Amino acid sequence: MMSIVSALNGVLYYPILIIVLLAAGIYFTFRTKFIQLRMFKESIKVVAEKPTKEGSISSFQALMVSTASRVGTGNIVGVSTAICLGGYGSVFWMWIIAIIGGASAFIESTLAQIYKRKDANGDSYGGPAYYIETALKNRGIAVVFSVFLILTYAGGFNMLASYNLQSTFAVYSFYDPAVTPWIIGAILAVLVGYCIMGGGKRIVKATSAIVPVMGIMYVAVSLIVLIFHFRLIPAVFAQIFAEAFDFQAIFGGIAGSCMMYGIKRGLYSNEAGVGSAPNAAAAADVSHPVKQGLVQMLSVFIDTLLLCTATALMCLCSGIAPSAELAGAAYVQQSISTVFGKLGPVFITIAMVLFAFTTLLGNFFYVDNCLAFINKKMPGKKFMIGFRVLAVAVIFVGAGLSMGAAWDIADLMMALMCLINLPACVILGNIALKATKDYEKQKKEGKNPVFKAADIGLNPDELEYWK
Repeated sequence: MMSIVSALNGVLYYPILIIVLLAAGIYFTFRTKFIQLRMFKESIKVVAEKPTKEGSISSFQALMVSTASRVGTGNIVGVSTAICLGGYGSVFWMWIIAIIGGASAFIESTLAQIYKRKDANGDSYGGPAYYIETALKNRGIAVVFSVFLILTYAGGFNMLASYNLQSTFAVYSFYDPAVTPWIIGAILAVLVGYCIMGGGKRIVKATSAIVPVMGIMYVAVSLIVLIFHFRLIPAVFAQIFAEAFDFQAIFGGIAGSCMMYGIKRGLYSNEAGVGSAPNAAAAADVSHPVKQGLVQMLSVFIDTLLLCTATALMCLCSGIAPSAELAGAAYVQQSISTVFGKLGPVFITIAMVLFAFTTLLGNFFYVDNCLAFINKKMPGKKFMIGFRVLAVAVIFVGAGLSMGAAWDIADLMMALMCLINLPACVILGNIALKATKDYEKQKKEGKNPVFKAADIGLNPDELEYWK
């Protein structure tokens, strides 16, 4: 089975997904006039705005939910794996995916806001399934997308997060590869199961509290390692760019090249264009859809340009050469040990526990949204309990997988989502672009932008929330 999954990944990622990802990202970058750079300052400004209705989910809380899912084990183990298997140049391709992916993230989250819907309490919800159904008038494709998202986030990604977490314990003397992964998987499954039985509100509160502290501490520790090895920084950057542009080596074996590993791990880490973050973006209470598009664009930069870069430079500047044997948590733990000694691996283990836990919680927020879409309302209590028990069992199983199997399953599920969401975004992109022009026009007039469907040529009756 795993050989079939690996073969499918080989076809999906090269040439199909690489072309779709890069083409869509570059297209949106030029159509938005480099919005990820041009309106970066504005994105920081709007993230601090309070919701228009007291008690609703704010831009910042929606950002934290999407960041909780993005900022996870991929920022540590994913980056390490890419470097150890793909080389220094993979870091450059992660940066490229993040920079052009920022425009894709802006478009998909703006569309999610425009086509979001209103629940009985007046709060909003939505995501790619909703804009595919409403704007493209194709519920069939929307349901298929939702199924892939559920398989990805309740299945592939949760299995991978569980595997990555238990792998950080391999450096300790008590670790028994036949027993320890299952014990850690069981503990993680029980803790996550307890939390997700509380529903979406608890998820929002937990992630918004943990993510900022977790991210700041991790970056701080990475900077300390860099300071101790600052003489190596110029040589590391020189090698990153040298290997990134060694096209003879890249196209000589593209499946295992720095480009392929950088794109795969970069996409897994920041999820730009995958169609996950729009589910969180739609829940935010903002006066104009573009505001949340800008906020979600910021999440991509936090994830890749800040946290992934912190891991990459900490490892590459440690003086320890990357190798296939060190792929995963081991490379990061050995790198941090050059400064912090025996405390280094302990810190990485704690970071991985927090990163994995918030990733799992953020993932279930997305899954619940798609279950409600498929069922046209939130499924009954018995179904949800049964589903969550099954999802928790998947977390347990994931801890016992091999590294290759865990990554291959996650990569396949992610690719299938992306290949539905990005073409839909390209087709609907003009609507998001019109909303952007409307936002900028109101800003120039000195107003706090307020969205009206008619102002961009949409029928207000077709937009449930904004009518």
